[in-house]
Parts: sequence; structure tokens; C-alpha cells
Amino acid sequence: MKLFGSSLILAGTALGAGMLAIPMVLAQFGFFVSAGLMFVIFIGTTYATLLLAEACTKTQQSTSMSSTAYFTLGRKGMHFTNILFYLLLACLMIAYTIGIGDLLHSMLLEVGVDLSPVVGYTIFSLIMGLVVVAGKSYIDKLNRGLFILMIAMLFVVIFSLMNNIEIANLSQESSFTTSDVVQYSAVIFTSFAAIIVIPSLVSYNQDATIAQIRNMVLLGCVIPLVCYLTWLFAVIGNLGVDTVSQFDNISQLIAAFDGETSVLKSVVAIFSALALITSYLGVSMALYDQNKDAISKNPAIAYSLTFILPLVLATLFANQFISMLDYAGMVLVFLAIWGPLAMAVKVRKPDFALAGRTETYTVGGGQPALIATFMFGVLIFVSWFMG
Repeated sequence: MKLFGSSLILAGTALGAGMLAIPMVLAQFGFFVSAGLMFVIFIGTTYATLLLAEACTKTQQSTSMSSTAYFTLGRKGMHFTNILFYLLLACLMIAYTIGIGDLLHSMLLEVGVDLSPVVGYTIFSLIMGLVVVAGKSYIDKLNRGLFILMIAMLFVVIFSLMNNIEIANLSQESSFTTSDVVQYSAVIFTSFAAIIVIPSLVSYNQDATIAQIRNMVLLGCVIPLVCYLTWLFAVIGNLGVDTVSQFDNISQLIAAFDGETSVLKSVVAIFSALALITSYLGVSMALYDQNKDAISKNPAIAYSLTFILPLVLATLFANQFISMLDYAGMVLVFLAIWGPLAMAVKVRKPDFALAGRTETYTVGGGQPALIATFMFGVLIFVSWFMG
């Protein structure tokens, strides 16, 4: 169950951003073009995630990105990775904190409680911080329950909306060019790149076989793809391209279901909240491990850096949910594509001192796959500048 739970942590970390951002970002391209773009990005991010898993299994004591980078890229590589890692997690923590505050505010308004987003996400962050500090087994159990509930909510939403899906909506698309598709690839890339939790999960499953580690990663990457396609199918099929393209935040997406039953609207809101919470758990776990590994073993200091500092930043960057995901996409190119690529190249050198495992894992594909991964990173990096 630890491996299955780890796959759900990996999947849940990706789903928070993607479930909420994908309909708003991709609607202009229509369902079929969007599905093709998601599949391409899924292939690239999954391979890069496997490369990082390879590096983690071949190095000693790789409990975070910091230690994995140190054992593969040296001290300078570790410092560069740490800077990027903190930039990435700052963007993601801000995005998820803002999203959670917005959701709590809109959900509580429905029952007559006017709680400001700032108060809402502050209470949430401090409580979730206690779970993360308690340990990975607690995160695993909580995330497993939340994820299963989230998938159940997704099926309820899809089943409820199925009768109202118009096939004509799926083939709709606004006028766009190839450069427009490339331009928005960075945000979609962020929605698949849950690679930040891999060192923590490999450490958590240190007794697992290499095949089990590989399958854990594959399952954790496939689940988001299936969920994204299903969610996009339901949203575009019901609301149409023009309507969804006008949304700027999460609460607008939920409000669009006003024409449906109040129960369905509540289910969509709960589903969206669960998607954010599972993602928040994965990101905060990775950041907490990073802080303990790179800055201080003291739980109080690591807690403050992980949960209190992002609260301050979220207040400064309110209403920037999509923008934060966009910035994260740029940082992720270095951290989630080129970083694992460099680490994999290093651990495959004949003179690299491998960890004392009975077996080691090497991702298939050889040199051509490594070159393709590098070019995939170039594509995402260019898309960020085009944005």
C-alpha cells in the first residue's frame, strides 16, 4: 500500500494545478487539439520523472532534490538546484494557497459565512503543516483518503454532466495559431510536473524493488492524464469553448455550473478543493524535506520556512493563480527536465560510485531519448518566453 499511496501522492501533486488551470488555459484550442498537446507533454514529463527516479536510486541518502543534486552534480550543482527548487516551490505554494483561499471564501459564502480568503488559507496552511511535520506515513494516509474521495467526486461530476454534453462543443475551437499552442505549453507542463516529490517518495520506499519504483512513477503519471482528459471533456462538452475561455479564476469556473443543480455545483466545488489540497500536500512535503536537508534539521525552523513564509508571499501576490503557475513552468524546465537529464548522464558514467543497492534502475531509450528530452525542455522554455 505504501507504493500505491506514493503513486497517489505523485498524482495528487500534479492534479491540484492541472484540474483547475487546464480548462481555463486550453479551452481556446478545443478538446482534440488540447488532448494532443497534453499527451505530448505527458510523454516528456514522465520520461524526465523516470530519469530523476534513476538518479535517486543510484545515489546515497537522496532524501531531497538538494542531496540528489549534491551526489550527482557536485556542490555548485546543488546550490543552483536549491535556488531553482525554492523558486519553483514558492510559485506553487503561492498558487495553491491563493486557490485554496479563493475556494474557501466562495464555498463558505454559499452557507452565509463571509470568511476572507487570507484568513481561510492561513488557517488551512497552519493545520496542514502539522500533518506534514508529523511524517510521510500521515501524509500518505491522509492523501490516500482525499485522493480516493476526489476521484469519486470526479465520477459524480462526469456522470451528472454526461446528459448535457454537446458533441458540437468538443469540436469547437477559437482562432489560434501553432505559436499559441506552444505559448501555453508551459502552464500545461506545470500541471504534469510533479517531479519535485520523487526524492521524498524514493526515500519513503527505500525497500522497494527497482521495478516497483518504476511502476510507482508510471502509475502516478498516468492517473493525472486520464483525469485531465475526463475533466476537460466534461467542462468543454457542457459549457463550450467561448464560455470557458473567459474564466480568470477558480470560483468563476464553479459559478458557471449555476444552471445545474445546487448539489452538482457543491460537488464541483468540493472536487476542486480536494484537487488543491492533495497538490498542496505533495508540494509542502517536498519543501519541508528540502528545508530540513538544506537549511535546518530543526522542525520549528523548517515548519516556518515551509508554511509561514508562503503565507506572506500569497498575501503579496493575491489573484495571481495562473501567473504563478506560468512562472513555475519556466523554473521547472531547469529543475524537472534539464536537471534530471544532467543527473542521469552523470550516474551513467562508468566512474560514478553507485549506491549500495542490489540492483540499479536505468531508464530505457538510450542517447536518442536523452536528446529528445533536452529538446522537449527547449520547447517548454521557448513557450514561456513567448507567453
